Parts: sequence; C-alpha cells; structure tokens
Amino acid sequence: MEAESLIQHIDRDVEATSLPFSVTADWLDDGNETTVNQFQQPDWQVALWAIAYSLIILVSVTGNVTVIWIILAHRRMRTVTNYFIVNLAFSDVSMATFNTLFNFVYALHNDWYFGLGYCRFQNFFPITAMFSSIYSMAAIAVHGYHPPAETRLSSTSTKVVIGLIWIVAVLLAFPQCYYSVTRFYYPRTVCMVDWPDDYGGTHQLSYQFAVILLIYLLPLLVMLVTYSLIGRTLWGGHIPGEASDHYHSQITAKRKVVKMMVVVVATFALCWLPYHIYFILGTFNTDIYKQQYIQQVYLAIFWLAMSSTMYNPIIYCCLNQRFRAGFRHAFAWCPFIKVSEEDKMELQHTHTFRVTMTRSHRNNSAYAHSSIRNSNNPRLRRTEESLPNIIQTPRRT
Repeated sequence: MEAESLIQHIDRDVEATSLPFSVTADWLDDGNETTVNQFQQPDWQVALWAIAYSLIILVSVTGNVTVIWIILAHRRMRTVTNYFIVNLAFSDVSMATFNTLFNFVYALHNDWYFGLGYCRFQNFFPITAMFSSIYSMAAIAVHGYHPPAETRLSSTSTKVVIGLIWIVAVLLAFPQCYYSVTRFYYPRTVCMVDWPDDYGGTHQLSYQFAVILLIYLLPLLVMLVTYSLIGRTLWGGHIPGEASDHYHSQITAKRKVVKMMVVVVATFALCWLPYHIYFILGTFNTDIYKQQYIQQVYLAIFWLAMSSTMYNPIIYCCLNQRFRAGFRHAFAWCPFIKVSEEDKMELQHTHTFRVTMTRSHRNNSAYAHSSIRNSNNPRLRRTEESLPNIIQTPRRT
C-alpha cells in the first residue's frame, strides 16, 4: 500500500469512530514505515481526563437510574410526559455506560482493544441513543402543544411511540454497523467504517449530513417552534379575572414544566453543538486532525457532548418539586438528606385529592361558588381547554 493511501485510510478512521486519530505515519526515504504518536500525553494529563470522564459516568448512571425509579415506582409519576422522560433517561444512561468509557480509552491510546463485535456496536449505538434522546424531547414538546380538548396519548400509545422512535433510530444507525471493520496498521488496530467509496465520498458525506439533520437540526427546529407556541399560550394570553384558584395553580404548574423542558433542550443543544461543528469542519479540511493540540481539543469537545447525559437529572431535581422529593426518597439513607412530610405526600397518588379536600373544607362556600361560575362561563372554559397538555394526571391503559 502506498504511503498516501495508508494516510488516507488513517484519516478515514477519524470519521469512522468519531475520534480524531492522533497517530500519523512518517515515511523514510528507504520506504520503511514508522508509526509515531506525536500526541503522547503525560500521566498527570491522562489522570485528569480519566477523572473528568469518570465523573460523567458516575453522575449520569446514578442520576438517570434514579429518575427511572422515581417515575416507574410511583404511580402518580406515570404520565405521558414522564414516560418519554424515562426513555430519555434510559438513552442517556446507555450512552454513558456503553460509549463514554470506550471512546475515551480509544482517544487516549489510539488503539482499538475491544474486537470487531464491539466495534460495530460502538459505531452503531451512539447514533441510536442520541436519536432516541432528542426525539423523546421532541415528542414531549409536540404532545404538550396539543390542548386537553384534543385526543391525549394513553400510556399504551406512548409506549408504541417510544418503540417507533427506537425502530427508526436503529434503521438510521444501521449503515454505521454494517460497514464497520477493524484493520491492523502496525502497531495498532483501528475501528473504522469502510464506506463503499473513499473518505469524503458521496456515501460518507450524504450519510453524515443526513445524521446531523435528523438527530440535531430538525428536532431542534421542531422544538423551537413548538415551545414558542406553547410559551405564547401560557405567558402571552390574558388570564380571566374570574378564574379559580385551581386554574391559576394549573397555569403555574404548566409554566414550570415548560421552563424545565426548555432548559433540558437548550442544554442538550449547547453540549452537542461543538461536536457537530468539529466534524463538519473536519469533513472539508482533514488537516485539522493533524494539528498538535487536536487531541486535547477533541477530548474537551467529546467530554462536553457526553456530559449532556448527566445534566438532566440535576435539572429535574432543581426545577421540579416532585422529582426533588423523589431524589430525597432515593437518597434518604444519606445522613444529610432528610425527607419531610411534604416530600412523602408529593409522590402519593392521592396527594391532589387530599389537597383539594383540604382547600374545600377551608373555603367550602367560596370554592363551590367559584367552581359553578367557572363551569358556566364559556369564555373561561374555552381558555382552560386551550392550555397546552404539558402535565396530566396519570391515565390507566
């Protein structure tokens, strides 16, 4: 194999595994090849990166598994929105578990230790998980836009939608798996996607831009439009003066959920933006992969992208009272975590009924008159029916 051909194959590895190959091939005049790793990192630098990536795995796995438990173990939390949050959490914890560590080791050592089977899985699963994550967010936004007056998704229908998301994700990622191969370039083994044409050819470029469009730009555009419409309804509309306390509390609750999901989406978009820009630039100028500090740049960009898997549980805990109560329940064994009576009530299925009954006993006459007035007021009833369907009471299948 000629020198230029081998260098081209090594450059192709960059896109194949979403890693910047920092190993270059230097060629001597006598034609013998010598492989030199210009970017060998000192031990202290490797240790710092290892700590940073270990933090992602620890926080992501702990946080997302706890989120899944909070929703599935408490009947009151089993809403359509929260089912999609379970799918989002599962995608994130899977990404952190099966992708972060192996990609990190590969980026450090520039040598694939894990065999052809995991090479195929490694090139296949990140796209699948990312597709599932972002379309779970998009499903929450689209479902939230429809007012309760329209047909809601049942829990069974929600599971079907989640299943369809995963089926489409698998189909989208299949080419990465199908064309994945391992090649030995002394003294290293590389995991790469061997596209039918050369790196930068029609197949590779078409697929890369289709992936960026489908798992980043398009769903973000859908969520931008959807949440803008939801925001106009929740914040732009005038709340009638005769609205009941229940109506005001419903508006406040929906606004909080919308704020939480907007923060989740914005965090995801910001974390993955440098990653996509990096590979778009590399597609048109492969020389950037040979720069002296590109390994450090890539490790930082990849850390930021993978860190998106650990932020959502933190956001839920900070911005949602029920999730905060759930986290306190989950970590009640910690000596500095105290579970209050309010926290215990938050996750109980009858909490809403008890609060309503307490309020009713306190303001029995006024509350009754208000309810009658609201039900007989067509304008207020239409306003309530037009509210986005962001939060719901649990439904039975």
